Amino acid sequence: MTRFSFLLLFLFSLTMNATPDWGKNGHRTVGAIAEAHLSKKAQKAIDKLLNGKSLALVSTFGDEIRSDKKYRSFAPWHYVSFPFEATYDTHPKSEKGDVITGINTCIEKIKDENSTREDKAFYLKMLVHFIGDIHQPLHVGLAEDKGGNTFQVQWFDQGTNLHSVWDTKIIESYEMSYTELADNRKRLTKAEIATIQLGDAKTWAAESRELCKDIYANTKPGENLGYRYMFDYMDVTRTQLQKGGIRLATVLNEIFG
Repeated sequence: MTRFSFLLLFLFSLTMNATPDWGKNGHRTVGAIAEAHLSKKAQKAIDKLLNGKSLALVSTFGDEIRSDKKYRSFAPWHYVSFPFEATYDTHPKSEKGDVITGINTCIEKIKDENSTREDKAFYLKMLVHFIGDIHQPLHVGLAEDKGGNTFQVQWFDQGTNLHSVWDTKIIESYEMSYTELADNRKRLTKAEIATIQLGDAKTWAAESRELCKDIYANTKPGENLGYRYMFDYMDVTRTQLQKGGIRLATVLNEIFG
């Protein structure tokens, strides 16, 4: 094998092993649940801005553009990292931004009367994605292991990393499509929905951080995760997807009226 062929194979393997945030199913579930909570006015405005594309369809846009160099400045907006003994407010912020500043910036851009239609559509798609990201616990993780990307474990005897388990493995192993996950979400009372709707990006990040701490307390490096882990955390995963959808709709209803 030539050095050039080896380099191509190496780069290909990196691409194949990259872990998209929540995976396609997770992000699309958040988008589909959000659509069920949109006001008619917001739905109409979003349909017009996205040319009829659903929130589920555009929810993966933030990952799809990551290979394009001109969008690399948005890469840090998918996550936030700080030590367990610190808080978001007490830890130094990244100059490149994070998922919290990313969400807030997207909201500002969409609301800005001077933003072009194209810009509003772009930041709307990014907003859908980032609100999904912030509800994935490992996206409010630790810098030293890159949000669990270098935390090696096994998933049903197959080598992987903790971030990948939470992005895709748990959801894929449940063997439900995003529409099935959305349709079979927990039926909540109006009071429960109202409670979920409270807060902002910092509040949601704090919730994910507590879940992240629990995950690290109950997962050991090299551990072979399987049915027990699914039993312990599938409901947590589904709850986070549902919260993400409800909160995304709340933000969009506020933006579009």
